[in-house]
Amino acid sequence: MGPAPHAGIPGERRNSAGPVTVADPGRRAIVVIIVMQLAISIGFFAVMAHLVAHLRHDLGLLAGTVSLVLGLRVAVQYMLFLPAGALADAIGPGRAGALACALRAGGFALLGTATGLGGLLLAAVVLAVGGALFHPSAQSLLAGVAPARRSRGFAAYLIAGQVGAVAGPPAGLLLLSVGGFGTLSALAVVAWTGGAVLFLLLPPVRGTARRTEVLHDRPSAGISAVHRVRRSREPSGGVSAVPREWAPRDRRSREPSGGISAVLRDRRFLVFAVTVAPATLLADQVVSVVPLKEVGGQASTLFFCVVAMATAAVQPWCAAGGRAERPWVLRSGLLCAGAGYLLLLAIPSGGVPPGGAPPAGPSAPMPSESVLTGGILPAGGSIVLLTLFVMAAVLHGLASGLTQSALFQTVTRRAPSGRFGTYFGLLSFLGGAVALVGGFTVGRLFDAGGRGEVTALIGLAAVAALSATAVRAPQRPSRDRHGS
Repeated sequence: MGPAPHAGIPGERRNSAGPVTVADPGRRAIVVIIVMQLAISIGFFAVMAHLVAHLRHDLGLLAGTVSLVLGLRVAVQYMLFLPAGALADAIGPGRAGALACALRAGGFALLGTATGLGGLLLAAVVLAVGGALFHPSAQSLLAGVAPARRSRGFAAYLIAGQVGAVAGPPAGLLLLSVGGFGTLSALAVVAWTGGAVLFLLLPPVRGTARRTEVLHDRPSAGISAVHRVRRSREPSGGVSAVPREWAPRDRRSREPSGGISAVLRDRRFLVFAVTVAPATLLADQVVSVVPLKEVGGQASTLFFCVVAMATAAVQPWCAAGGRAERPWVLRSGLLCAGAGYLLLLAIPSGGVPPGGAPPAGPSAPMPSESVLTGGILPAGGSIVLLTLFVMAAVLHGLASGLTQSALFQTVTRRAPSGRFGTYFGLLSFLGGAVALVGGFTVGRLFDAGGRGEVTALIGLAAVAALSATAVRAPQRPSRDRHGS
């Protein structure tokens, strides 16, 4: 008779080759986060792409009031990133993520039903609080999985977000034609409510939880696997998908103020966060610069679709072999953004009105001198301008994909146990502050006319080059958060 079959334990599998393998709960966490990211991204961009038209035409708000509503959401979200990240560390990313999604669902419900300025401002604040809490929570979950899965998980997370950014606006347009803005906001409420449920499906953070491991075939692996898994279990028998590092060890470390004071004492990370802060400005301003050049709605749509595709396309490359952890990847992303702004200098502002008629007025450019307008192709059939336009979009997409992956890996390596949300929050807070100030400056320069526009684009390129030159990724304080 052969040896008695191994009794096994829940969550354990044996393959034909014989090694004992413990089910990796990190994989489940990644799948849940990706599904959630896709759903909420579609809901978010479906609403936001058509929000200005709703505020202007349905509610009859002035342009300044529309800017107030939109600007308040962005400003409050940036200001709250640091305390929200610390809160996510304190209560755990699962519960913080569920709270964030619930807040955003409530915010979109208010946005769809509000008819006065007070209700709209309240909706903007609620959406901002939810956004400030969501991003550190979701990325904390990804940072907590095993290093072998972490890079691929974050790549899939970004790809899902870009798919939502492309698919959301046409989905919103369809719903607008069926039921109006109320139906559209209801879609966002459903999507974010589903996100809250998915966050709650993830195993909770527990103080004694330990990361489960995939054990290789080596002597006594079966015995050691049983002991290790039993040590990792809670009394209830469940295995947490969340590493022990996420559970702060003392009462003071659970307080958000403790996390904030800890990150502010990390001078090397502070220097890094300051030097890389322009990355947010470089990513955000292209959303304003391209429409401000008045290239036309179809051309703008083409540009941002190419940006999304390039951002998604570079993610498998970033994830392979842990390339995103290399310092030159972050510098390359910043330089790509700068080069993208320089290419936009070659695209003249304005263009031919729909139908191909030349603009009125003695100083207006002739059709052969204009750019992308009512159609995708430049007037006069200039394929060169179209090529430069698409190349600029590709560079901005590469910039976004490279910098986001590199920053995620840098924070993951540098942040101490249970502090990812706080470190991510500081990085986002400083980036947001630079983006707000820089965005105001860029807007004023574009208002000044042709020379101001050139100055703004060259200035953005210069900021990108300076940041790429100055940035130095801080070394990890000790070994990898999972000991790898």
